Amino acid sequence: MPARMRSFMAPMAIAAAATMIASAANAQKKYDPGASDTEIKVGNIMPYSGPASAYGVIGKAQAAYFNKINAEGGINGRKINFISYDDSFSPPKAVEQARKLVESDEVLLVFQSLGTQSNSAIQKYMNAKRVPQLFVATGATKWGDPQNFPWTMGWQPNYQSEGRIYAKYILKNHPNGKIAALWQNDDAGKDQMKGLRDGLGEKVGMIVADASYEVSDPTIDSQIVSLKNSGADIFVTWAAPKGAAQAIRKVAELGWKPVYFLGNVSTSVATVLKPAGLENAKGIISTAYLKDPTDQMWKDDPGIKAWLVFMDKYFPDGDKTNNNNIYGYATAQTMVQVLKQCGDNLTRENVMKQAASLNDFTSDVLLPGIKINTSATDFFPIEQMQLMKFDGASWKLFDEVITGEVGH
Repeated sequence: MPARMRSFMAPMAIAAAATMIASAANAQKKYDPGASDTEIKVGNIMPYSGPASAYGVIGKAQAAYFNKINAEGGINGRKINFISYDDSFSPPKAVEQARKLVESDEVLLVFQSLGTQSNSAIQKYMNAKRVPQLFVATGATKWGDPQNFPWTMGWQPNYQSEGRIYAKYILKNHPNGKIAALWQNDDAGKDQMKGLRDGLGEKVGMIVADASYEVSDPTIDSQIVSLKNSGADIFVTWAAPKGAAQAIRKVAELGWKPVYFLGNVSTSVATVLKPAGLENAKGIISTAYLKDPTDQMWKDDPGIKAWLVFMDKYFPDGDKTNNNNIYGYATAQTMVQVLKQCGDNLTRENVMKQAASLNDFTSDVLLPGIKINTSATDFFPIEQMQLMKFDGASWKLFDEVITGEVGH
């Protein structure tokens, strides 16, 4: 080849190689609305006001954790822009806020929106828009239906699992007991009752009475009186924090001494048991999958120590006895893991793909032996729990880790 042609070809080859490198780099980076080289927009809906406002602290803990991640350089160099709105625990308001997040703020995904009714109200919209409704803060079974709702996934153990776990314990330890149950009149309460009934199986007749209540009810005294009068010696309560505290107080006032089970969404010492009276709560049984920072057994635990450092630095106003702050931390850690796995492919489709590809992931604050696993056909990240009993000051774990999966 003549020297002149070689000298002409060399820059062309260099230019072509540069173009290939640039296009390869661009091919590696894929973005949907809400993602760029510098940020990831994550939407959220919380009841910062209204009847379930005790849960609002979860959103604050998550915001604090994302601030920590941003201060440490972000995720693959991108900062999380966490946009959280109040829906007052009102489904119509949740719809309004979801539309705002998707259509005005153009978030990449909506993370940890709270409440069964609020999430039910936005589920079809989120799936029609093909926007991830990820790790919703409710244990209803409907969040694990990838065939019909591939853009919606739960996080915590589902309510039916919890009901089956209580049934296992009751059948083993109180096989001749009579059960009364109080449940919230929504999908969550219905799920929990279904789990309890399914778990009891042919002994479902042990349930001698049950009563529902609305989360907006000012009092549940009449339901508690009626359930006590049924002659039951086992009492199961599935209620939001306010209703759960009222139930504990009323049971004590009546001098009723049943074996008492409390749904794990309302086990916060700070927002449920203290308002109800710690002495009144003594002996109550519930389930756990997260470490309790008030339990001295974790005082030297590296995970709780890391959480305490986080709280001091990024959420100093947060209550360290409120397990909702542990929950917010664990869910935010799971979200960060998914975004890390996404790498430079920050499309909504890849977010769901990575959320459905968690393999033995664990948070600093999950109980030992409890792992997060998902797949394309399994949208239930956590399916194990451990029983615990309140001793008047803190929760104490007992028994082994139990699975609430069907057939186990």
